[in-house]
Parts: sequence; structure tokens; C-alpha cells
Amino acid sequence: MARARAINAKVSAEAVVQDVARLFTLEPVPGVEDEFVFPALATTARDRIFGGQVIAQAMIAAARTVETDKAVHSLHAYFLRGGDETKPLHFRVHRDFDGRSFANRRVVVRQDGKVIFNLTASFQRPTPGLAHQVPMPDLLPPEACVDFLETIAADPSVSEEAFDHMARRRAFELRNHRPAGATQHYQWFRVAAPIGDDPLIHRAFLAFASDMGLLSSAMLPHGLNWSTPGLFSTSLDHAMWFHDDIRVDEWFVYVMDSDWSGGSRGLNRGSIYHRDGTLIASAVQEGLLRLVPQD
Repeated sequence: MARARAINAKVSAEAVVQDVARLFTLEPVPGVEDEFVFPALATTARDRIFGGQVIAQAMIAAARTVETDKAVHSLHAYFLRGGDETKPLHFRVHRDFDGRSFANRRVVVRQDGKVIFNLTASFQRPTPGLAHQVPMPDLLPPEACVDFLETIAADPSVSEEAFDHMARRRAFELRNHRPAGATQHYQWFRVAAPIGDDPLIHRAFLAFASDMGLLSSAMLPHGLNWSTPGLFSTSLDHAMWFHDDIRVDEWFVYVMDSDWSGGSRGLNRGSIYHRDGTLIASAVQEGLLRLVPQD
């Protein structure tokens, strides 16, 4: 019953989406070029900063130092230390390259004076050229998939504490499809309220979402999930390529799989498609998967 109440609870989608959008508002450090801060959150529901948050924030910081006619087309990042939501973040942008067509930026993120994350991003002025893509797989539409909360509510292995954590307000509508025994899974996303028309903000929301569920791909072949007792999982690195413009207030699907795990690590791949089949982004992430035997 508690799970049913959580699923049916009415929450202001606009407020939730605005909470995420505010994560992308970085404050310039007065009198210092190419440095930004994000203040500590007054309250927090997590014991560490969500990886998708700092990916998107670092990308935003880099973009603020690049000519507006160049759009981010790729990023490569490493998670070095866990961040604390109750403490401010400091972003230092290094202008490594500015050319006619491309620009490159490095972003070093610190907390308490220690580097917790770094990111390199490349930006390109729109240029016509050869084009091809892998077709979107044959997938169920979002209307035929199950709401994400219903999926985890029906899973007896998910503890009440874990469910409550996942049932907190979400900025995205999520529809899930994960067949039993499958090594590939996919999830439909749509932001739950309008966010305007700024392409950079839409890409920031997409970068934020790219860290949601990808690491679980390497758990599927072993019959594990993020709530398995004794399993510690965290992102080690993350790469992303933006192929086309995207509006995250329209349905897009994240198709994920894993072709390798070993050494307490798992490699995960994701392809992000617009509903019409256009491939709009690709992601690759390696994560730590450390399983401690339980008594």
C-alpha cells in the first residue's frame, strides 16, 4: 500500500523540473575569468552528488566560455571523488583551443579544495557533410511500456528504503522495458514540464539523464540490480557525443547494453533516439561493480 500511495502521489512537475534547471545556473566568481561556483543545497535527499548533475554543470561551465555559434558535440569525463550536495562546487574552465570550426575546453571541479571531477568538451560550428546512422531497434512505444515506479514497486528485491529513494519527485517521465533475461534494455524519457527553448539547457537535461540507468546494463547479465545487498556501484568515467538537436520535452528513448565486465568494472553503452528514429546522442560509461558476499 505504501508503494501504491507513492506512485499515485501528486507532485508539482513544474517545481521538480525547475529544481533541476536551477542546477545549471552557475555563478561567476567575481573578478576571476572562467571560474564559476554552484552553492550548497539547503537540503539534500542523497548522500552524494548525482553524476549526471556534475556532468551537465561542467558542460554548462565550458559552454559559457565558448562562442555561441559553436555547440557542444562531445564530452569525456572522470569521476574522481564522491561529491557532497551540502557543500559548494567550484568550476575552473581552461581554454585549451579556439579555432574557426572547433573549440576545446577542460573543466576541473573542486570541493573543499580537492578535485572531485574533470571534463573535456569539444564544440563545433554547424557544418554540412556526410551523414549516416544505425537504425533505431524495433522498440515498444512509450505508451506500451510500464511506468518506472510501477516496475520497481513490483520487484520484491527492492527494499522499502530503496523504493522510497526512487519514488521521490522526478524531473522526467520514465517508461521502462526490461525483458527477463535480456542483456539489452531501454527507457523512454520526457521532461515533466516545459523548460523553454535554449538548446544548451535541453542538452544539459539530456546529459543529466544520460547517467540514469546506464550503469545497470552491466548488472543485467549477472542477475543483479542497484538494490542488490552487498553490491557497491558507482560511475568511473563517462563519454557522450551529441549528434543532433534534441528537445527533451518530447519523448526520446535510451537503448542500453553492456558487452563486457571484469576486474570489478563494467562497460556500458547507450544510444539515444528521438521517437522518429533519429539517433541524437551516444554514451559510453565504465563503472565500478564491487560485490561483497553477505552472511
